[in-house]
Amino acid sequence: MIERLQKLTQARAVRRGAHLQTLWSGYGELFKAELEGADHHHVVVKHVRPPTAHRHPRGWNTSLSHERKLRSYDVEMAWYRDFAARCEVGCRVAGCLAAVQEDGEWIFVLEDLDAAGFSERCFDLGPQRMQACLRWLAYFHATFLGVSPQGLWPVGTYWHLDTRPDELEAVQDVQLKAAAPAIDTRLNNATFQTLVHGDAKVANFCFSDRGSEVAAVDFQYVGGGCGMKDVAYLLGSCLRGKAYERRAPGYVEDYFELLSAALAELQPQVPRAKVIEEWRALYPVACADFYRFLAGWAPDHWKMNAYSRELTRQVIHEL
Repeated sequence: MIERLQKLTQARAVRRGAHLQTLWSGYGELFKAELEGADHHHVVVKHVRPPTAHRHPRGWNTSLSHERKLRSYDVEMAWYRDFAARCEVGCRVAGCLAAVQEDGEWIFVLEDLDAAGFSERCFDLGPQRMQACLRWLAYFHATFLGVSPQGLWPVGTYWHLDTRPDELEAVQDVQLKAAAPAIDTRLNNATFQTLVHGDAKVANFCFSDRGSEVAAVDFQYVGGGCGMKDVAYLLGSCLRGKAYERRAPGYVEDYFELLSAALAELQPQVPRAKVIEEWRALYPVACADFYRFLAGWAPDHWKMNAYSRELTRQVIHEL
């Protein structure tokens, strides 16, 4: 691996650093490295090495699951190659110094966001850090509003219905299962489409020391879609129980204020009021879409709470 990294980065020497984490389902690892004689001294390496024996934390060890993961790394490579450089204003991402796919493996050499000033990781967000994440999403969605997801997932998010037939089959709620295609269609038929991060949980955001700035990582499931998918998923990833019910509506409105400002700055020709009107109506639909996934994938998950259940029931009733 050291020789491969030297070749990729043209560094005089490479020194492996700390192991950061194992990739989902054991598909490789993230680790730090130091480069000598290269533009960046500190980097993070994402080394994807699919296992010969598949294992999944919740038992979804299928060939479809495996192929979806492999496709996700091709998507991530396309993202860094063709799209990431557009994230100049308000939606910071790690720079990709090199990326290659060979011999059934993927190697990404990424800017070390810790060294760039984004060294904090948080899982329970206070108002300031939540605003930073919502601002990131608003600027990301504004940056890519109307952009074709060429080379990415045609429909982003890791829970998209067409990529999760096994999980849909496992849904026990008959009404929810029957409504799933209509929920999916409503989101896909939105007039205003952008790119969605697709896995915008709080664990994929890196914060500055004071929490006012944020950068995002992990673009395996980036693709086309309504921006509400990211917002619904973010809020559901860090708000629990009554706090979710109490705070989520206000945070959604905060996002729309930030989106309006981002569109005014980046795409002033876009009818901001119409985007917000459409997406506000689609927020509960996006919540119901993710609830459908959890109902099949992990029906005992803590995110299956009373508030998300009630939102889903309202959406099914309106459909």
